[in-house]
Amino acid sequence: MSNFSKKSKIYIAGHTGMVGSAVWRNLELRGYNNLIGRTSKELNLIDQKSTLAFFKSEKPDIVIDAAARVGGIWANNQFPYEFLIENMQIQNNLIQAALEVEVKKFIFLGSSCIYPKMAKQPIKEKYLLSGSLEETNQWYAVAKISGVKLIDAIRKQYGKDFLSLMPTNLYGPGDNFDLKTSHVLPALIKKFHVAKINNDPSLTLWGTGKPLREFLHVDDLAEAIFFSIEKSLKASMYNVGSGREINIKNLAALIKKIIDYKGEIIWDTSMPDGTPRKLLDSSLLNKEGWTSKIKLEEGIKLVYEDFKKNL
Repeated sequence: MSNFSKKSKIYIAGHTGMVGSAVWRNLELRGYNNLIGRTSKELNLIDQKSTLAFFKSEKPDIVIDAAARVGGIWANNQFPYEFLIENMQIQNNLIQAALEVEVKKFIFLGSSCIYPKMAKQPIKEKYLLSGSLEETNQWYAVAKISGVKLIDAIRKQYGKDFLSLMPTNLYGPGDNFDLKTSHVLPALIKKFHVAKINNDPSLTLWGTGKPLREFLHVDDLAEAIFFSIEKSLKASMYNVGSGREINIKNLAALIKKIIDYKGEIIWDTSMPDGTPRKLLDSSLLNKEGWTSKIKLEEGIKLVYEDFKKNL
């Protein structure tokens, strides 16, 4: 077990985002009362000097890096430069500052897109850099891979308790429902909701619906992050997934049922599918004692209620 207490100063970078706010809620409910957060207007993490000055002023014990520029296939394809450089700048500034002010624990959050497009399934941590990336999100993936390697380098050279967590496809309250920049699950929720409100006779979705995807509720990830704070874990990187997968066609059918949309689904097979299958092997973290708890249907119902409240 770690030496941290509920009075330990914890800085959550990206605390207003879906992941950061879930982590904040989780820690607050557990009685952690020394949490720090800054909005992007208050602290520009792309600015190296400002980031370092903040760390020197606050001197956090623990840093959770949930800050990133994120988006789906469209956003990655439209803004490759920004996705690559901004994500590297954010994580480099945070990690370097944490090292300089001797932060005791740093948790770097990546993404399952770091793994090769055609990786053997389920994907183990050791498959990193064993093949070519999915072209549509390679820019974000390369940035996150550089973060993983930076964490590895610090552990090797300085022996610090810095580690990387690689979550699978996330969803939950506070998700991004912008159809141009969102990921598949929130995009489907919004599309079906709009189609229902408009009484549309049909709804067209991208691809064949055949790709398989694994989803993890963000509150389960928050639990994994808390677990990683409480424990001194041996490895430098852990996959964080539910271990359950569903194809996009069945996901669409499930969301259609939850939202109670009566129209027909049409699949536009001229549009890209993305990676055919992406299931993480999370056994390394499971063996340490963490497992996900929220089932997909239950999670989607909670997200849809949250979506309707915040319309």
